[in-house]
Amino acid sequence: MPSLFESQVTRPLADRLRPAKLEEVVGQGHLFGDDGPITRMIKTGRVPSVILWGPPGCGKTTLARLMADVADMAFEPLSAIFSGVADLRKVFERARARRSTGGATLLFIDEIHRFNKAQQDSFLPYVEDGTITLIGATTENPSFELNAALLSRCQVLVLKRLDDQGLEELLVRSEKEMGFELPVTPEARETLRAMADGDGRYLLNLAEELFSLPPSDTGDDGPLGVAELARTVQKRMPIYDKGDDSHYNLISALHKSIRGSDPDAALYWFNRMLAGGEDPKFVARRLTRMAVEDIGLADPQAQQFCIGAWESYERLGSPEGELALAQAVIYLALAPKSNAGYAAYKRSLKVARDTGSLMPPAHILNAPTKLMKDIGYGTGYAYDHDQEDGFSGQNYFPEGMRRQNFYEPVERGFERDLKKRVEYFDRLRQERQQKRSKD
Repeated sequence: MPSLFESQVTRPLADRLRPAKLEEVVGQGHLFGDDGPITRMIKTGRVPSVILWGPPGCGKTTLARLMADVADMAFEPLSAIFSGVADLRKVFERARARRSTGGATLLFIDEIHRFNKAQQDSFLPYVEDGTITLIGATTENPSFELNAALLSRCQVLVLKRLDDQGLEELLVRSEKEMGFELPVTPEARETLRAMADGDGRYLLNLAEELFSLPPSDTGDDGPLGVAELARTVQKRMPIYDKGDDSHYNLISALHKSIRGSDPDAALYWFNRMLAGGEDPKFVARRLTRMAVEDIGLADPQAQQFCIGAWESYERLGSPEGELALAQAVIYLALAPKSNAGYAAYKRSLKVARDTGSLMPPAHILNAPTKLMKDIGYGTGYAYDHDQEDGFSGQNYFPEGMRRQNFYEPVERGFERDLKKRVEYFDRLRQERQQKRSKD
């Protein structure tokens, strides 16, 4: 057993400041309000099986420990990275023995998304019969990473990254623990919070590094400024994994900012993705998709602009090529928007699938053989170039199928002109049909 002196000196600052009661948890007020789910658990004294979903350093492990304390349950922690089925069986055996004497067990699985389907399924009977209460912690979207059967037995609580106020509260607590203030200017203190990027544990690790600096390293002119701080501690890399939920969140944010005609927000999300290590070619492909889906024929040049930016990036490489992509982001955000072409494609696709194998009308079929001419192929076809206004107005849909209107252009950008053309041909078509019915 470590001595009292050792336990206090060698423990990291983040561990020493770990909340001892639920009221000390910072940054998760939405869970602790008057009608918050944690508040309801405290009032009843009962903790159900829960999945805690949130970014690193937001307090998932601490919250699980405190929930076990509130419900007077034995706390059994495991990490899905270092544990397997054998470790789970040992916990289940201890939980059974504990239950036989009236005790309850809270099994905490950190990084629960790391367990495979079989391992996740192994929890189910013990959760169902009450042998254990399961609390799983994950940084990944449970909808994608956890079995539906397990999710149906657990309540999902979403924890938020710590905001600036929560991070400042942690710094104040660290100063009370250490007995002196951080050796930084107010501007550097603000930068320190920004460096943590919402991760409370990382912030306290940075603070501990600053507390341990010898007096000579803080400079002869007083506390560390922003520049000195940057040289002393390392900035936390943004939370961004090209295979996880943040990847899809950020591309969604970029797409919707462009759709919402906000070039500034779009540039922010664009650069967030690049700062996180995203492949610029992936962004280029998605920008081209946005040009097709959300701008379409309102600005036919948007698609070519994106392809040009894509090609420019491939020829220039990084970092110069990113500027071409950034200009495409601005162009798309400020371009007139229309999804009329996209909507027309989806409507026509549905009708094409629903109507099966209907034949084209005979008059628009070619008749290269005598037999085909004899059965009516090509009979009555009106060559449009020989007609008045170069337009025959004939029916090109299958016989017996009413005419469809898939494309409905909007009054924006180039589609304003296309709308006039659609209306012009609709009018001529009606005139030609009326003339044929009289004849």
